[in-house]
Amino acid sequence: MTKPWDTTSERLLRELAPQALGVVARRFRDFASAEDAVQEALLAAFTQWPREGVPENPRGWLIRVASRRMTDQVRSEIARRHRETAAARDVETVAAAGDIERDLDMDSDDTLILLFLCCHPALTSSSAIALTLRAVGGLTTAEIANAFLVPESTMAQRISRAKQSIKASGVPFRLLSWQERAERLPAVLHALYLIFNEGYASSSGARLQRLDLAREAIRLTRCAKALLPGDAEVAGLLALMLLTDARRAARTGPDEELIPLNKQDRTLWDRAEISEGIELLTAALSKGSVGLYQLQAAVAAIHDEAARAEDTDWPQILALYELLKRVSPSPMATLNHAIATAMVHGPARGLELLKTLDSDARFREHHRLEAVRAHLLEMLGDRENAIKHYRTAAGRTTSIPERNYLMTQAARLEE
Repeated sequence: MTKPWDTTSERLLRELAPQALGVVARRFRDFASAEDAVQEALLAAFTQWPREGVPENPRGWLIRVASRRMTDQVRSEIARRHRETAAARDVETVAAAGDIERDLDMDSDDTLILLFLCCHPALTSSSAIALTLRAVGGLTTAEIANAFLVPESTMAQRISRAKQSIKASGVPFRLLSWQERAERLPAVLHALYLIFNEGYASSSGARLQRLDLAREAIRLTRCAKALLPGDAEVAGLLALMLLTDARRAARTGPDEELIPLNKQDRTLWDRAEISEGIELLTAALSKGSVGLYQLQAAVAAIHDEAARAEDTDWPQILALYELLKRVSPSPMATLNHAIATAMVHGPARGLELLKTLDSDARFREHHRLEAVRAHLLEMLGDRENAIKHYRTAAGRTTSIPERNYLMTQAARLEE
């Protein structure tokens, strides 16, 4: 055993959990049971490690404990069935526990493998992404529901059904062929995108940013790029993350208060990340096929290259959002298009575009819609209605820094 228990150890468990799950699910070919076994191993770690110290090989410890749980479960099932054919199949599964030992001291990261495995052919794209966010990202059901713009209860049912569908399909968790990886790549990239977003702008709680999530998303996307170096959308997603993450140090003040883009101290932006992101984006765009992440990265690059907020090339951003709405229409794309329209053609035009979202059941109760409406009303000079919508937005967000910012904006207009 090594160093004593501390918050670093808790973060370590968070990072290692999906790696352990990737190994155990792949070896035993049963995702739902493997997830339960890893959860039991994590509980054991939370109980034992503070008292006994962190093991020399914490990843191996989790894998070993979880695999023992799986082995005990399978042996119990064998004893219950007493059928020769079933027993033969299950004994083969128990033998996988021996194979686990080969994984204990390996440096390979099974998290990326788990990402691809979660995007199972038995699942719809949305269910696969939701399952991935839960298993790999460690997001709560509420956080995943927020990302998908659905109620928490709906998302809980979706994740539960996803696990049942995988089990019922009979298609095992196993290493994938190159063709299978290519087929599942869009869902994997979407999951990484959502994990990064939750890390960059947490949907709930006292902190605006969850750096562990953002950094893990960037790390895994780097792994995906190393696996698929010629894929322009993988490069586009990594560029988007880097160009966005570059502003991290300037996004909050000393008391964790939110600082909007146009008020940030741009000398705090990470120029190395910006340079790497622009280089990745330039190479990706040269391949000719422009996708969702490349377009968003191009918008981020325009913001990052502006020395001052007033130097931002909003006409070019507007053109990119118009293209983005055609390539990948979504409520958030419409919202961003409305903002860009307001910056180029005035707030009245932007407010007109926002009205199209009022009938969208997925988005009409979202706090960001009300926050943008309030901002555009303020630009228009309608202080009274801007105050009302800032307060409405503050009441809908579960992020404390965002709520405080929105209430501060309302209070400022009342002075």
